[in-house]
Amino acid sequence: MSAFSFRELALLNQKGRIRLLEDVRAWRTRLLRNGLVEIPVDGDIAIRANNLDDFHADPADRIIVSTALGGHSLLTADERILNWRGNLRCVDARR
Repeated sequence: MSAFSFRELALLNQKGRIRLLEDVRAWRTRLLRNGLVEIPVDGDIAIRANNLDDFHADPADRIIVSTALGGHSLLTADERILNWRGNLRCVDARR
């Protein structure tokens, strides 16, 4: 999971667009203890995010997608990401 995803989840929770049942920090800690692998944002991810062709401008989505393009799959319900024509392994979380 991209480390930046936790920032996005905290922001969506704060704005009321999602409702988390526990504090984001506590949830992250629990997930990491249970084996979740957190992928830090590095220079390669940042450069790749800048160079995404035909992708919308949201910088957070660009970082998250760029992280997945480093050889990972992305679980998302975001239709803009799911409909992107890039070479991204996506799992549709809407179902």
